Amino acid sequence: MTLEIEDLTKVYRNGTRANDGINLRLAAGEVLGLLGHNGAGKTTLLHQVVGLLRPTSGHIRIDGVDVVARPARARRWCSLQPQGQAPLDGVTPREAIELMARLRGAGRVRARRRAAELLAALELERWAETAGERLSGGVQRLTGFAMAAAEPGRVVMLDEPTNDVDPVRRRLLWAQVRALGEQGCAVVLVTHNVVEAERAVARLVILDRGRVVAQGTPAELRGDQANRLRLELVAAADAAVATLVRRLPAGLPATRPAAAGRRVTVFLTPEAADRALVWAQQERAAGRLEEFSLAPVSLEEIYINLVGAGAEGGRPPADATQEVENAGLAA
Repeated sequence: MTLEIEDLTKVYRNGTRANDGINLRLAAGEVLGLLGHNGAGKTTLLHQVVGLLRPTSGHIRIDGVDVVARPARARRWCSLQPQGQAPLDGVTPREAIELMARLRGAGRVRARRRAAELLAALELERWAETAGERLSGGVQRLTGFAMAAAEPGRVVMLDEPTNDVDPVRRRLLWAQVRALGEQGCAVVLVTHNVVEAERAVARLVILDRGRVVAQGTPAELRGDQANRLRLELVAAADAAVATLVRRLPAGLPATRPAAAGRRVTVFLTPEAADRALVWAQQERAAGRLEEFSLAPVSLEEIYINLVGAGAEGGRPPADATQEVENAGLAA
């Protein structure tokens, strides 16, 4: 076991309980996703692991060593990409990556080789010699990731590494995250992007108001929801939404449809899938439906059910998604 967090609690002087009795274990080679709203305690947790904050109570061990008592050991064994952008003024991406590798103990040749590997893997070579202050936010973010990955410790902690990164290079970054795990690093990935996290991690931990509210593999978190499908309908016009809902075949939805603008969401059982697709194709041919899709219930929906859609963990705002019945659209 590489990282063990036991009953970890952090209370700030103003009384804010940022972490509340957190228990986590992370093995070498495992990529763990840490999900939660702003203020859920994710960054505070990372800062305690790397020795930047001291816990109020609890234990953090890396390979059995108490790193709360030995914060210098924590900083030696952990690599961190912070939530903010890396300070790159006056240095190029190549220089920054090589410098970080050297600071973490790599020799000159290895540092140069590793910088070249990461610049190529993330397709950053065209900016490799560009001054940091002239880089876009996405390129700066990727450079910050490469600095953390250049000479990684036993535990690599990435705080929102894909912020500002374009879709193509996000995929390249996720590949490098998985590569860190394959190299034997224990990786903790903080993100708001539930969909991307599901593709990149082996296990997920969901934090809400400083507490772990759920953890497990994506399949485990879905639980019974794995047996439901989501039918997404986009009406041809605003006025067609009510008609579309009224025309849903009897017994097709497993729950009440929900509407947001022209978009209607219907949850189904797998047994109803064939009938739903035939009906949707007929509605599209008749001009009442612009487009449709059928997919398993997403992990994002499970996440929202657990912690709510609002910043404080409340239910979704009434004007974002409303039950069709409340919108006066029920059959």
